[in-house]
Amino acid sequence: VGAGLKTTMIRHRVKRHKLNRPADQRKALLRALTTQLLRNGRIRTTRAKAKAIVGATHHMITLAKLAQDADRESDALHKKRQAFAFLYDQDLVSDVFEEAPQRYGDRPGGYTRIIPTLSRKGDNADMVYIELV
Repeated sequence: VGAGLKTTMIRHRVKRHKLNRPADQRKALLRALTTQLLRNGRIRTTRAKAKAIVGATHHMITLAKLAQDADRESDALHKKRQAFAFLYDQDLVSDVFEEAPQRYGDRPGGYTRIIPTLSRKGDNADMVYIELV
């Protein structure tokens, strides 16, 4: 690193859907879309945004399943508080934690489905429906 040379770190395994937004706006968008998907069961959005919220949606459903199977009450409460911190609708968290273990209890993952639809008029963006299975 001597003689005025500059070294850079290689960014291995740090890929994420950036969605052309700063980090705070991206997090708020993912939280809002995940909340809407869990509330309505199906939303229409762009393909990039749909792919970005799949992980967050699966995480919320997995938290509900783990809370159902938790050995201690404190573990279940911790999972619920994690969901409260992420989702915008507090009543929705209770509904997801009641419904998800029965609906997805035997399913090891893959809680969402992405269905392509017509491109958006104006900018020709790939539009999809993302729905809960």
